[in-house]
Amino acid sequence: EVFRLLWAAQGITRPWGGRTAPSAGALYPLELYLVAGNVEGLAPGVYKYDPAEEKLTHIKDGDVRAVLAAAALGQDCVRGAVIDIVIAAVYERTTGKYGSRGERYVPIEVGHAAQNICLQATALGLGLVTVGAFQDDLVKTIIGMEADETPLYIIPVGRET
Repeated sequence: EVFRLLWAAQGITRPWGGRTAPSAGALYPLELYLVAGNVEGLAPGVYKYDPAEEKLTHIKDGDVRAVLAAAALGQDCVRGAVIDIVIAAVYERTTGKYGSRGERYVPIEVGHAAQNICLQATALGLGLVTVGAFQDDLVKTIIGMEADETPLYIIPVGRET
């Protein structure tokens, strides 16, 4: 189920690299991180999704959901989720081609990717919420993001109760 959610957001659908969510100029500025808590077959920690290889790269050990929730202004849904998907962007990929217009395109792309996650979660019988209120620098540090990545969305996912 985890891979189906991540694939829905940024999975590769075409031989030339086209993905499940549209991207201005097919530049794909988004990066997906998975914060795993209680996932069968996956150790708690932070992982980065590689759409080309359809794999997760381990970034950090340990369950960081509580500190991520604190960075998300204390939102309990982040701590209580089985997983949190954190969507980040490398703005330069888009602004390098489109200049300041690229700053408008990236949030649109995040919306497309998040909507795809929402649709896939519904199809899988999972529940989720979307979180945009958080301290960017703290989230970036907790996740272990690259210097050029900006966190834009946290999507806590779990089983509906």
